[in-house]
Amino acid sequence: MSDDEPRLTVYDVVGAEFFTQLVEHFYAGVVADEVLLPMYPDDLTAAKANLAGFLVQYWGGPTTYSDERGHPRLRMRHFPFAIDQAARDAWARHMHAAVAATVASRGLPVELVAIFDRYFENAATHLINQPIP
Repeated sequence: MSDDEPRLTVYDVVGAEFFTQLVEHFYAGVVADEVLLPMYPDDLTAAKANLAGFLVQYWGGPTTYSDERGHPRLRMRHFPFAIDQAARDAWARHMHAAVAATVASRGLPVELVAIFDRYFENAATHLINQPIP
C-alpha cells in the first residue's frame, strides 16, 4: 500500500453490523448485572443506539454520532454515574465477552479481539470517577 492510498479502518474491516451485534451482546450481560443495571434506564433503546453510534464513529465509520449528539465528551456524559473499580471491571468484563462472541460469530480475525480489548480496557479505566478505597 502506498502513502497515497487510503488506509483501511477497523470499521472498513468489520462493518456497521458488527457494532450493532457487539452492543446487543454487551447489553445482554448488562441486564443481568446487579452493579451496572441500576445505572441504565429501563428502556435500553437509546443507550444501545448511542453506544453503537459512538463505536462506529470511533473505529472509522460515519460521523453520525457527533453529527447528532455533538462531541462524545465521554467523561462528562458518564459523570452523573458513580463509576468505581467494581463498575469499571463489570463493564469491561461484559464488553470483553461481547467482543469475543461477536468476533467469533462473524468469523473475523482473532487479532481483532486484542485491538478492541486494549481500547475498552483503557476507556473503562478513564471513566472511573469515584475514589479507589
